[in-house]
Amino acid sequence: MPPSSRAPAPSPREDKAQKRPPGPAWLRWTTRILLWMLGIAGAAVASALLVGAVALAVAYPNLPDVSELADYRPKLPLRVFSAEGIQIGEFGEERRNLTPIATVPKVMKEAVLAAEDARFYDHGGVDYKGVIRAGLANLNRVKSQGASTISMQVARNVYLSSEKTLTRKIYEILLAFKLEHQLSKDQILEIYLNQIYLGNRSYGFAAASESYFGKPLQDITIAEAAMLAGLPKAPGANNPVNNPSRARARQLYVVDRMVEAGFITEAQAKEARAERLHLRNANDPDRLHAEYVAETVRQLMYAQYGDSTYTRGLKVYTSLVASQQSAAYSALRRGIMDYERRQIYRGPEKFIDLPSDPKELDEAVDDVLAEHPDNGDVMSAVVLKASPKEVTAVRASGEELQITGEGLRPAQSGLSDKAAPNVRIRRGAVIRVAKTAKGTWEITQLPEVEGAFVAMDPRDGAIKAMVGGFDFGKNKFNHVTQAWRQPGSSFKPFIYSAALEKGFMPSTVVNDGPLFFDAGTTGGQPWEPKNYDGNFEGPMPLRRALMKSKNMVSIRVLQSIGTRYAQDWITNFGFEREKHPAYLPMALGAGSVTPMQMAAAYSVFANGGYRVNPYLITRITDHKDRVLVDVQPPLRGETSRAIPQRNAYIMDSLLQSVASGGTAAKAQATLKRVDLYGKTGTTNDSLDAWFAGFQPTLTAVVWMGYDTPRKLGDRETGGGLSLPIWISFMQTALKGVPVSEIQAPPGVVSIGGEVYYDDYTPGRAVSTLGVEPVTVPGIEGSAPGAAPSGGEERNRILDLFRN
Repeated sequence: MPPSSRAPAPSPREDKAQKRPPGPAWLRWTTRILLWMLGIAGAAVASALLVGAVALAVAYPNLPDVSELADYRPKLPLRVFSAEGIQIGEFGEERRNLTPIATVPKVMKEAVLAAEDARFYDHGGVDYKGVIRAGLANLNRVKSQGASTISMQVARNVYLSSEKTLTRKIYEILLAFKLEHQLSKDQILEIYLNQIYLGNRSYGFAAASESYFGKPLQDITIAEAAMLAGLPKAPGANNPVNNPSRARARQLYVVDRMVEAGFITEAQAKEARAERLHLRNANDPDRLHAEYVAETVRQLMYAQYGDSTYTRGLKVYTSLVASQQSAAYSALRRGIMDYERRQIYRGPEKFIDLPSDPKELDEAVDDVLAEHPDNGDVMSAVVLKASPKEVTAVRASGEELQITGEGLRPAQSGLSDKAAPNVRIRRGAVIRVAKTAKGTWEITQLPEVEGAFVAMDPRDGAIKAMVGGFDFGKNKFNHVTQAWRQPGSSFKPFIYSAALEKGFMPSTVVNDGPLFFDAGTTGGQPWEPKNYDGNFEGPMPLRRALMKSKNMVSIRVLQSIGTRYAQDWITNFGFEREKHPAYLPMALGAGSVTPMQMAAAYSVFANGGYRVNPYLITRITDHKDRVLVDVQPPLRGETSRAIPQRNAYIMDSLLQSVASGGTAAKAQATLKRVDLYGKTGTTNDSLDAWFAGFQPTLTAVVWMGYDTPRKLGDRETGGGLSLPIWISFMQTALKGVPVSEIQAPPGVVSIGGEVYYDDYTPGRAVSTLGVEPVTVPGIEGSAPGAAPSGGEERNRILDLFRN
């Protein structure tokens, strides 16, 4: 446990029997040092040292009170974790993980002692020979030789500057004496192990272990401990990331010192010297990417705790599921890159003149690729030679790549002799490459298009995965929560839901025929809406109309139920009235939504009609793991009901048809399960592509589009762009999840294979809309709006309308 959790060392006032008074103690120690120094320094420096003695007598009473270190509380960063406890974010000036001395592994303590202060547990805080040597060096104005003990380093790191002067050294010695009198050796060592700066924004060895090796300190090996123990002397110069050769030399020195101190055997040392260290790679493909989640948590925490958010060591646990987050991240990036392969090649990112000398060439490549770092699996390289049939490029690692055949196809226009100078791939061009599924290389480019993915549990609102864009480092705008976009046809289910309450049922036949609204009707420009494919298929049931995403049917339905009524109804799902003006284009999703709103709205269908609020934070603790906040999602009840259960059930039936035989039929065909529901969405001119869908335990929404809206392409749709991303995610997320059929609630009946409200059965529901009068032989008085009676006659009429 940390020092603060143990009984603090007794102060001189509390226990005079156990500790000598500080005054006499420091006088005895100081007298010994001064007499020793006087004895070897000679008359030349005697006067200076006597002046120093007087200064010491004045300085000691003014030294800071070190007793507060008995309850050591350094600046600790905010840390964010997944539901499983995997760290996904850290915020604060100092990376530090406060580690009690009892939990620091023996090998780490011994490595530090060997490197910094092998006699730490034997001396009283000062190495006399080292102090004299350092003092004389400073007096003679030559390079100081240091000789600081761990106690002196703690004094310097906590209270003093790092300037190398005799005055600071004297204060350092006095503070070391004071520390030794008021704290135990273990307390001093604990502070050192947690306080010392070790490069890469890491303070303390626990943080450094995570930073450099990506592993907890408890799992450290002798070789890794020696590498870390070599950092305090020069965290910048001995950093294994910045200077591997110097870090290696320092590591070997520490291993040798561990042998000399008797901490390890020569056999262990030999094994440690031979061990190959694996440094943590920021672009590690196996690393959990949840940067948008972590940033969202940071903003929420700062709103609550202010500046102390970054210093008090808060730990925030989220509802994020690591496997689902990883699947969402990979699926979205893959979907975006698949789209990017179909785009025109925009050319290399930069051109440089490559020298012919191999050494100069390596330096030039290193310099330019440092400015164009890898973006995950989209890596940077410099072209060494290029032709229409083969490109040779070199990566920052020195690896040379040969790209041929299909790998050249995405950039074929850049290999043409007719290519513009800024597009042509030639020697010195900085390009992007990626590995293909077959293990070969292909030329690609960083995408301009963006995307968003969010998944949540519809039963309580817990967010399970969230990816706010292609790359957080490139664009920190969170498209899940901040992007207000038109939902297109993915909004139609909410209009259909409103229509159910007005007597429209899945069997209601509506005409998919041309519509025209003049300027007097629209209050502005004339409007002649079209279906996506430009075709009209005539009368069809609502079920088929939603499956085929027929615009004319949705417009007629909205016109019938009234735009004001529909505007009120959609607020039940969490949509904002002012974002969806009460005009007929609302039927085609002309309003504005965020992907997070869509996920919450579709969850209403998934959970039987209840409104759930998305949440991300489940628990907040302090640095000692004491729970400060424990979030319990509210229980669902009638107060949270958004729509009638039977409304949700019939909408589920309609959305299931879309996923089985409609515009999203690929979902059930690929995943081989029937409990899938959803709707594609493509806005006018293909500016936005959506898929929103769910399984009863998981809702997920995908969006793709450009930040500055522009056409994705004439043939690009939600079914072609966003649906494959959703399917890829669900393949992982639903693995092992049993099929869950939604049961019919009270108030719903099934007649002739179709579902109805029990009070809107055939004969009482709206039977047709926008259909010209039809006389059916053998049925008297048949006309639009007249409900057929009897299953056989009814089917005959529906067949006429369908055909």
